[in-house]
Amino acid sequence: MQRLEFRAMGCQMLAVIDGEGDDIVAALQQVPGWFAEWEQCLSRFRTDSELSQLNADAGFWMPLSEVLWAVLIAAIDAAQQSGGIVTPTLLDAVKAAGYTQDFAAGPRDAASTHIPSATAWTTIELDPRMRAIRMPKGLHLDLGGIAKGWAADVAVRHLLAYGPALIDAGGDIAVNGPMADGTPWPVEVDNPLLPDSSLGLLMLASGGVATSGRDYRRWKMGDVWRHHIIDPRSGQPAQTDALIATAVAPSAREAEMAAKLLFILGNEGMDWIEQRPGCAGMVLCEDGTQRTSSRWAVSLT
Repeated sequence: MQRLEFRAMGCQMLAVIDGEGDDIVAALQQVPGWFAEWEQCLSRFRTDSELSQLNADAGFWMPLSEVLWAVLIAAIDAAQQSGGIVTPTLLDAVKAAGYTQDFAAGPRDAASTHIPSATAWTTIELDPRMRAIRMPKGLHLDLGGIAKGWAADVAVRHLLAYGPALIDAGGDIAVNGPMADGTPWPVEVDNPLLPDSSLGLLMLASGGVATSGRDYRRWKMGDVWRHHIIDPRSGQPAQTDALIATAVAPSAREAEMAAKLLFILGNEGMDWIEQRPGCAGMVLCEDGTQRTSSRWAVSLT
C-alpha cells in the first residue's frame, strides 16, 4: 500500500492506493497537481481564480471551464436536494460572520456586506448549451465543501486504473471500491472532545464519508464564538447543539451535503438521512451525547 500526504484547498490531504510498484508511486505523484489545478479554479481566497473572476463579474453571462461548471452544477444539485439548506450563495454571509481569509492565515474581522436571501440560489441563470452562467448583481458564490467532496470523488475515479484508492480531502473521504483483498476501507471518526479517542471505525467499501462541525473552523468576535457553517434561513452561523455531524453517502460530494444538512437541521436532518437508503449519519453534541441514524451501526465495526 502506497500513500502520499500534501496540502491543498487549505487542508491536509491524503491519497492512498492499495498496491505496490513504480506505476503506483508515479500515479500518486500526480494527485497534488490535480488538486492544485482545481484549487486555482475554485478558490475564493485567490483573487486570480476563475471563481473570483465569476464573483467579480456578477450580472453578466460568463462561460465557464469544465471544472467550474461541474462543481457549480454539483452545488446547485445540493441546494435542490437539501431544500436550499446547503447552498453555494453564502459567500457574503460567511464574510459577514468573519471568515474573510484562509483559516490558516490567522485572525479575521467581519466584513460589512449584504446577506442574500435563503432562496437566492434559485435566481442563478444557467445555459448548459454554452456552459455559461449569469448571476444577479450582488450575489457571490462560495463552493467550499462541495468543491472538496467533488475533488475527492474525481481523484479516486482517476486512480481507478491503478487499483483500489482512497482520497481524504480535508475530511471529505472518497473510495473507488473495496481494498485489494475485498475488505472495506477502515475510516476512523475522530472525537473532538477527546483527541486521543475515536467515535468509531467506519468500514467504507464504496462512496464517501464527510464531517461538518464547529470544532476547528471557529473564532471569537468580541465575547461571541462564531463558526463557518451558515444557516441560510438566518444568514448567521447555525445555532445548534451539534459539535460535529458525520455522514456516509454514495459519494463524498453527497456525504458533504448530508453532513452539513445534518449539522444545521439536527433531528429534522436525521429524518432527511433516514429517507435516503444510501445514507447514514451521526451527530455528536457538545455535551458528549450522540444521535445516530438507523443505518449508522451497519457502517461501523
